[in-house]
Amino acid sequence: MNNSIPVRIAILTISDSRNLETDISGKILADRVTEAGHVLVDRSIEIDDIDKITGSLNIMIDNKDVDVIITTGGTGLTKRDVTPEAFDLVIDKCIPGFGELFRMLSYKKIGTSTIQSRAMAGVSRGKLLFALPGSPGAVKDGWDDILKNQLNSNHKPCNFVDIISRI
Repeated sequence: MNNSIPVRIAILTISDSRNLETDISGKILADRVTEAGHVLVDRSIEIDDIDKITGSLNIMIDNKDVDVIITTGGTGLTKRDVTPEAFDLVIDKCIPGFGELFRMLSYKKIGTSTIQSRAMAGVSRGKLLFALPGSPGAVKDGWDDILKNQLNSNHKPCNFVDIISRI
């Protein structure tokens, strides 16, 4: 990781049907986090229920050992997809550029289907939160094309690591 400062990351998969053994997207993300030299503090699964999601997010936000929370799943348009609504209940500031950039990059791969993604990010009580779609491809795109660089303290001209202590 070129002597980059490790970030402490929690991963939350939002799914009614997956467990830790069948959670491919969460595993991909966990593997990439550790391969990049970051600390995987927590990896868990929560069902598609706004109260349960906000509860899990609040526990992770209040964990002093967590700097960044990345969720996967629940960002689509079905009735059960409520991750963005849960984020809206816990974040203090939105990071609109994350969702915009994710959809721009995704458009190059899946075309107009990217319009169904509600990927988003925000800041809550000094923590960075990122909501990725649940597909393995979307998780790879979100990490490989955005978060890998923005969570690398050597990435220039700027990165999230440089501001974590000030948010």
